[in-house]
Amino acid sequence: MKLLTLNCHSWQEDNQIEKISYIAKVIDEKDYDVIALQEVSQLICSDITYNNVKVDNFALLLQDELKKLGNEKYTFYWDVAHIGYDIYEEGLCLMTKLPVIEKESFNISKSNDIAFWKSRKIVKLNVLYNKKEVSLYSCHLGWWNDDDEPFKAQFNELFKKIKHDNIAFVMGDFNNNANVRNEGYDYICQKLFDTYKLSKNKDVGITVEGKIAGWDENKENLRLDLVLTNKVIKVESSNVIFNGINKDVVSDHYGVEVVVKI
Repeated sequence: MKLLTLNCHSWQEDNQIEKISYIAKVIDEKDYDVIALQEVSQLICSDITYNNVKVDNFALLLQDELKKLGNEKYTFYWDVAHIGYDIYEEGLCLMTKLPVIEKESFNISKSNDIAFWKSRKIVKLNVLYNKKEVSLYSCHLGWWNDDDEPFKAQFNELFKKIKHDNIAFVMGDFNNNANVRNEGYDYICQKLFDTYKLSKNKDVGITVEGKIAGWDENKENLRLDLVLTNKVIKVESSNVIFNGINKDVVSDHYGVEVVVKI
């Protein structure tokens, strides 16, 4: 199974339409089974096209670009988590070419008020892969020491769902540097396995360099974006992508692509 996670930083990027087109070309080339996206936004004032998806939804435009390439394999599920930059409905998305059995979204923050920018929601799909039901999560969590919405409480809410799954992949921006001890990453690893650590072929794993939104004082290289699993499985490779080395940069975060055997 081929997995990709990417915090899109959508509608905050220069040349955004060109970058959407480029991401679509890479997805088409790589033929991922599952793509988890975070910071997937649409303007509050835009027209609805169906359900809660509006005409300028980042994931919808990405799907449209894939269709222009003749690739109509991918469906997606998106939901809004909170209002961003006063004008956007910012949410999360899972895109897949696999058969979808079930889909849901749920809050993991104390607040479920989308007007509060620290409100956090998860989107989940159950899909069928090699006759096995697999649970998929796209996640964007808060910070370890946040006074309003601490990471530990959010992760505990998330894990309440994961602990009932047979096979799960939990992907996204966890806002905790994997290179820092005794904080969020170590707490995660008490309950889930990092595919980066399980992988026999991997790179340095860095997904953020320097200062970005939410890490305004940062001067370090960070590994914030992770692909986690609830089982010890065979991981063929884990590589950072969209970092200027493995494909062009498209966001303030780099993506992570992982190949697993289940």
